[in-house]
Amino acid sequence: MAEKVAKVGVKKQSGYLYFVDRQGDVSRAKMARGGQKRKKGKKKK
Repeated sequence: MAEKVAKVGVKKQSGYLYFVDRQGDVSRAKMARGGQKRKKGKKKK
């Protein structure tokens, strides 16, 4: 489970995943489908 250790003041942008890398720095990676709105489809019967 994740644990908050410190606040660093990073401004988060939609569509990116933020994490702590091996050097201990805050890094970001673009998510495959991040930040996109989903269209509501028809319900299956």
